[in-house]
Amino acid sequence: MRVVTIPDTVPGTGPILMLNMLKFADRRLYIEEYLPAFKKVVGILGMEAKVTLLSDMLASIIADEGEDWDAILIVEYASAEAFLTVAQSDAYRDIAEPLRLAALADLKLYMTRRSAL
Repeated sequence: MRVVTIPDTVPGTGPILMLNMLKFADRRLYIEEYLPAFKKVVGILGMEAKVTLLSDMLASIIADEGEDWDAILIVEYASAEAFLTVAQSDAYRDIAEPLRLAALADLKLYMTRRSAL
């Protein structure tokens, strides 16, 4: 599962939040190895990406039948382009991606932006 491009329909510029829906194959591997590797890649690239939330799922209240996630993770990037730079980098592919693939049984990823309330 590789990010190739950002849809032209993504509006505006500025910070984005990536909502990760996670189903673990190996929770320890994800927390103790993938997340540090991800942070290392971000540093190598001179980028900023802030993990703003890691939260365990307690129950599915409104969800499709069989939709079952273990946790959500929200990562903030300075822009959609910054996310793309990290996700498409050789450093991510070589250092972090193999750990992510081993640690997760399933993943959904959504690009979002904060809205004014």
